[in-house]
Amino acid sequence: MEERILAFEGFAYGCRVVHQSAPQTAPLLLLGGSSQNKYSWQRHEKWLAPLCTLITVDLPGYGASDFLPSRYGIDFLAAAVKHMLVEIEMPRVNLFGGCFGQVVGLRFAQLYPEFVSRIVFGGAARRLPESYTDAVPRLSRALERGELADAASGLVQLFMSNPGASQVRKHTAVARLLHRQFMNQTPDEIKKAVEHNTRLLTHGCYRPLPIPDVPSLVFTGEYDTLCTPQMGREVAATMPAARFTTIKEADHLVTVERMQEASDLIGRFCTDRPIDDLPYCNPVESLRADRDSATGCRGALPV
Repeated sequence: MEERILAFEGFAYGCRVVHQSAPQTAPLLLLGGSSQNKYSWQRHEKWLAPLCTLITVDLPGYGASDFLPSRYGIDFLAAAVKHMLVEIEMPRVNLFGGCFGQVVGLRFAQLYPEFVSRIVFGGAARRLPESYTDAVPRLSRALERGELADAASGLVQLFMSNPGASQVRKHTAVARLLHRQFMNQTPDEIKKAVEHNTRLLTHGCYRPLPIPDVPSLVFTGEYDTLCTPQMGREVAATMPAARFTTIKEADHLVTVERMQEASDLIGRFCTDRPIDDLPYCNPVESLRADRDSATGCRGALPV
């Protein structure tokens, strides 16, 4: 394992690389949510590290990296991802993006397709959910007033399901973990969280640019109320070669609630093993097949 401190356009940031000497597939770049950092995936390594080299990163404005003003948008973060891969000499990767990591990952794949072998997105959306745009001003004001308890409760309500919560694995434990994590934020982390929300509301999360025609998978928890399964399908429908599924008994925080299963799904897809009929997933949908049937045409798919 190695850690690197890098700088892009004057902003320092850091990445973590867990090397695999006998990889079964290309290195896997894991871009997590806005509240995750380069260490958030350590518990997933027991399932993923045997398969390939793993790369995690605190992009500028996140984790322990330098503060990034909100005038810098998603294109800038995508360019920082490219900068990192050039610096650590990883010319082609399998790409995973979860929640906000999907926003950055999709833009990276659109702008720099030559770096991408496969794409996996979790908790994906083409548009900012109404629940998010409604909640952000309240959360930001609470943070600015130092009302952490109110902001933490609002964050848990935003990210975790209410309908079907009793059927979500580890729901109570994960809600408690998320609340505690938010309450323990430093002033620097709170400042970055407010700026992150401003960035998303200012720049949005999607641009209708071409997406590379590589094997792609979109998944979420079946009870995700933030980025719903239908939103995930909408993302998959914009991709030339995407499949879609939901993981049972999970919501938006599926990679935490069902850590082993989410890791297994990502690992299977990245090593070209079957993902149909997995006991923890609902049926896999082929969005490309659906569009081919609707248009009566292959190879000329809209993006």
